Amino acid sequence: MKFALSTLGLPGMPLPEVAHLAARTGYTGVELRAHPESHIHPHLTPTQRKAVTAEFKKARIEILSIAGYARVADRADNTDLPQLIDLARDLGASYLRVFPGGADNPHADDTAVHRLAQAAQQPGVGTGGVRILLETHDSHRTGEAIARVLNRIEGKENKQNTGALWDVMHTWLGGETPAESYRHLAPHLGYTQVKDIASASDTTPLPLGKGALPLSECLALLPSDGWVCWEYEKRWYPEAAPLPELLQAGREYLTQLLAGTAK
Repeated sequence: MKFALSTLGLPGMPLPEVAHLAARTGYTGVELRAHPESHIHPHLTPTQRKAVTAEFKKARIEILSIAGYARVADRADNTDLPQLIDLARDLGASYLRVFPGGADNPHADDTAVHRLAQAAQQPGVGTGGVRILLETHDSHRTGEAIARVLNRIEGKENKQNTGALWDVMHTWLGGETPAESYRHLAPHLGYTQVKDIASASDTTPLPLGKGALPLSECLALLPSDGWVCWEYEKRWYPEAAPLPELLQAGREYLTQLLAGTAK
């Protein structure tokens, strides 16, 4: 299993520090949040993009994914999706995360299927490029809901160029067991986001293993060569403990879960 960290838990941290921190605490990949308030966004110049890739390459940290905020099931057009695809391609990311959204759309599934199929045909997506992953979130927080969309995408190439991102908190909040979520998501799975929270009513991020999420059950289902990314939502919960001091223990805990030695 390979471990990545999300920069959502490191708001404002300069990218060279992120790369150094990931390497020092035993992670081999990063999920880079793409947002105007962060260091990663579609308006980076070509020179800036090359500098980002060089920084992580120097630290031997893989840019696993670009976490974008396009919502493919919304009524409104996602005009930033092509720009996010270009950004992910230029940074050498394997994946681009998109959200469903869709709460205001009675035809959310149809819209998402159409948009994902279109995006799957764009330059930079596919063989040697980026795969677009729909996260368990928003109106489609369960594995069943995400699979309902992805199963409708037609064409071998389109199916290969799209997939699922399993956020284990959202499927749990949606009432699925890990086995149910994985059964729906396995044919489409790109990678998995882990986290921990106290309860369904208190989603403040906690150190891994200190909360209620069934992390052991989730990890036991995953392929041994897969990626697991710790998404610690410090950006939305400023009162949460700082992530840097938790990272090494979190990675060790995940390793122990996989080995069956966690206490």
